[in-house]
Amino acid sequence: MPGGPRSGLAAVSTALLAMSRRLEVRDVLRTIVVSARELLDAEYAALGVPDDHGGFAQFVVDGISAEQWRRIGPLPRQHGILAAMLHEGGPERLADVREDPRFEGWPAAHPEMSDFLGMPVRDGEETLGALFLANKRGPHGFTDEDQELLSLLAQHAAIALTNARLYERSRELTIAEERSRLAHELHDAVSQKLFSLRLTAQAAAALVDRDPARAKDELQQVAALAAEAADELRAAVTELRPAALDEDGLIATLRTHAHVLDRAHAAHVTFACDGVRALPATQEEAVLRVAQEALHNALRHSEGDRVEVTLTRTPAGGAVLKVVDSGKGFDPRTVRRAGRHLGLVSMRDRASGVGGRLTVHSEPGQGTTIEMEVPGG
Repeated sequence: MPGGPRSGLAAVSTALLAMSRRLEVRDVLRTIVVSARELLDAEYAALGVPDDHGGFAQFVVDGISAEQWRRIGPLPRQHGILAAMLHEGGPERLADVREDPRFEGWPAAHPEMSDFLGMPVRDGEETLGALFLANKRGPHGFTDEDQELLSLLAQHAAIALTNARLYERSRELTIAEERSRLAHELHDAVSQKLFSLRLTAQAAAALVDRDPARAKDELQQVAALAAEAADELRAAVTELRPAALDEDGLIATLRTHAHVLDRAHAAHVTFACDGVRALPATQEEAVLRVAQEALHNALRHSEGDRVEVTLTRTPAGGAVLKVVDSGKGFDPRTVRRAGRHLGLVSMRDRASGVGGRLTVHSEPGQGTTIEMEVPGG
């Protein structure tokens, strides 16, 4: 390694400490890949976490620009040398990967790679992923020392990745417990409000003929109780991460939501996605909530005949959500109507809460565009 044994040991120590300090799985994967490429002085590095369907649940690369990664296209499948590392559980060191009989080619936009060093990331008998590097900088390719170092990194990567998964699972359990608590609170609070609504409505019905003035007062109370119940319901539901988001991911959830709204409303609601991959869980939830709020406002207030929802990838690996309606628009500087104003504040809070930003573009008669950008991971 460049710099001698002492600087090399310090670099390894720094890399291992960086791995151990990460708590999110995505951050751990990224740290592993960047550390491996820098320590072994390679041009490219990647780490794939397999799914149960012949593909990869997560695939992190370093050394390739966001634009080049977008042009490469879909994630690779578990085949060829990647499959050998995942299923046979052994390292792979090749002078030229293209000459290996298992090599099956790559997409047109894929960079040219020659010398190759791959290592499975294993926790006991379980293979957690495949870590590999390509194009060693230097004339002699990857060495025995490089393979030993990558083996060491893979062992610590397995520990860090396992710890991150345990952390995320414990957080999911905490969220599940919180859901249960909120469900009980929701049941108690809304049940009481509905009971009061029923009694007040019955009283109003009894007074309609003999005391219309009092009946009117009772009906106003019904409206107030209904508003309170709606507020409590909305507040409780807002705290829950949607189940569909956990099961289907952001893109499928947004597509389904737009489809349902398109069928339920006169306005035509569409959804399109370009190049966006999985985002961190907190960002996905924030994007979904902003999309829901923006769609609700557009369908309720804009009076337009078309609402377009788009999700696009940024060059840095983040995402931009746009909700555009063809409605009557408004002046963002002067709007103070409670529903719209509070909705905009809530959306801005959600965007800033995940390191993003929210902008509103609207003019009377020109429709409205709500745009939310979240940074890359």
